[in-house]
Formats: sequence, C-alpha cells, structure tokens
Amino acid sequence: MARQSLSRALVTASWLAEAVRAGRVGAGLRVLDASWYPPKERNARQEFKERHIPGASFFDIEECRDKSSPYDFMLPSESHFADYVGGLGVSNDTHVVVYDGDEVGTFYAPRAWWMFRAFGHKEVSVLNGGFKNWVKEGHPVTAEVTQPTPAVFKARLNRALVKTFEEMIQNVSSLNFQVVDSRPEGRFRGTELDQGLESGHIPGAVNIPFHSFLSETGHEKSIEEIQAIFREKKVDLSKPLTATCRKGVTACQIALAAFLCGKRDVAVYDGSWSEWFHRAPPHYKVTELKRSKA
Repeated sequence: MARQSLSRALVTASWLAEAVRAGRVGAGLRVLDASWYPPKERNARQEFKERHIPGASFFDIEECRDKSSPYDFMLPSESHFADYVGGLGVSNDTHVVVYDGDEVGTFYAPRAWWMFRAFGHKEVSVLNGGFKNWVKEGHPVTAEVTQPTPAVFKARLNRALVKTFEEMIQNVSSLNFQVVDSRPEGRFRGTELDQGLESGHIPGAVNIPFHSFLSETGHEKSIEEIQAIFREKKVDLSKPLTATCRKGVTACQIALAAFLCGKRDVAVYDGSWSEWFHRAPPHYKVTELKRSKA
C-alpha cells in the first residue's frame, strides 16, 4: 500500500492518456499545466491556449503567489491558495496531476506539486516526462479550454515543509538539517551570474543540480539511481533535509526525488538564493569568485 501511495507522486503519460480517454478528468481528477517561462522567451499561457492535455486547466504561478513579497514565487496565504485552486475545480478530494512544457521534461511542475503538499493536499502527482513526452508519445492535445466547476478547497499550511530565512540563518551554526542546493554548479560555486545576481551558496550546502535526477528523455531516473546520487553527495535521507535554489522552484525537484525514495518531509527554503543574497551577511555567502579577487 505504501509503495502504491509513493508511486502516485508520478503518473505516466499512458496512465493519464487512459484517464482522458475514459472521461475521468473532472471533479475527481484535475490536470493542471504549471508552465512558466521567462517572458522574452516563451508565453506559457498563450502556448496553453494553443495546445494542452484535454481537460487541463492553466495553473498560473504568477497569480498563485505572494504578490506583496519582493521575491519571486513565494507561497501565497492559505486563503489565496484555497481560493485559487478552488477556482480550478480542485477540492480536498481531487487527485491533481501537474505538468509543464519545459524542454528538459519537468521544471515548474514539481513546484506546483510541492505547493499542494505544503498546503496539506496529498493526492497530487507529477506527469513523468512532462508535456514534451506526452506529445512525443502521440497522446492527444487540444486548444479547447475547459471551464471547471468551482470547488471548495481548505488549505492548511504544513510549516514543516517550508523553511524561512531565520531558520536557515540559525542552521548555519546549529546544523540541525542538511541543505541541498539544486542550481547548476557554476552558480553554486559563484563562478557565474545567477540570473543577474552575484552567485554563491549558503555555508554547508551540498550541490546536486536538479537535472541530475532526470534522464536524457526528461523522465525521472529510477529510485535506485536517485538513491545513488544522494549517497554520492553524502546526503543522508534518514536525516532532516532542506532544499534550496534560486527562487524556490528547482529545489522542489530535490523534494520530489527524495519523496520517490520514501522521504516525504523534505522542506524547501522558499526565499532561496534570491532572499539569501539580499539579506544574509557577507560572510554567509560562500563564493569562489570573491576569493579569486582577493
């Protein structure tokens, strides 16, 4: 039973295609396109209007966030999340499947998956391989936009799955939990800019770039391969673990990978490097670039 529950963190394109064919997309099963791209590169909402999985709705991460925060994509309030996903036809009894159209296979979908889990929803899955593999395998797409019947969703934030700046600062000295950073190695080390910011990392953090968990096709690697990656980096999945990145998005890939291995309690530092760079004291920003200048 536990194995079946864990496997629900991922669903295959063939499983979802069968659900679409059988007409099961509705109040009990909602499909959400959680794509987001830099505005100058692609338009996620426009691409959704042009083609998406039949019955899917667009999960707009720009709308479902704390707009009062100076940092990107911070979690919204419980009431904001509840109202937003309720408007997409999601109730507390709905099985939610999230996907995105990124070329790597899966990029923003794990963020939406983690958001649902953070607000207490257990029946949420990521489409393994994403939209690109859905299309590649020849499954149906449509431009028809479905208007879901609004539902009531009650959100309750599980604070154990979210870390604040203050908790991260305290952990630098207390070492109460392990920290894994999912950004590319150059940004972690501080040798390349991180989307316009000087880069570097939190003291004591371990670097596992999120794409390490994805196969060449864009699917999640096997549980055995994922476990080996964590072991190689000396990350102990039996101990507390927090994931971080640039803005709390690819960190959720760490949480998903660990979940597939049976670890359900990985927290995400929501502010991630965006917040840490602006708020942490200089000696708490580890970077090789600064050392090379000295």
